[in-house]
Amino acid sequence: MYAVIEACGKQYKVEEKDVVFFEKLDVEEGKKVTFDKVILVADDGKVQVGNPYVKGVKVEGKVVSHGKGKKIIVFKMKPKKNERKKQGHRQPYTKVEITSIKIATAKTTAAKEEKPAAKTTAKETKTEKKEV
Repeated sequence: MYAVIEACGKQYKVEEKDVVFFEKLDVEEGKKVTFDKVILVADDGKVQVGNPYVKGVKVEGKVVSHGKGKKIIVFKMKPKKNERKKQGHRQPYTKVEITSIKIATAKTTAAKEEKPAAKTTAKETKTEKKEV
């Protein structure tokens, strides 16, 4: 089972027990975090695609740690002008372990099936009154 979620302006393919590096999230270490913006869910060959998101599906994770990525060097130079600028950058990240992918339960689908049955019985009683 896997899911494609949208977080921090990017899309991530996640499975249970995966460790994913997101851009910095405002959650303390050891706390749970839930992602509601699920774009796609695949479970045993059954694929649900959202429009834009799948309803009733949540991905839960646990924040493992915060940190900074590898340093990158930004070097800007204008030739023949003796103008050079060297700058470094380390992108902050949050390391999250995905604990579960929760799909809408069968109870909600069973409740939806009962409602149309009640409507048909109401129509039958109305038709019986008209015949009498």
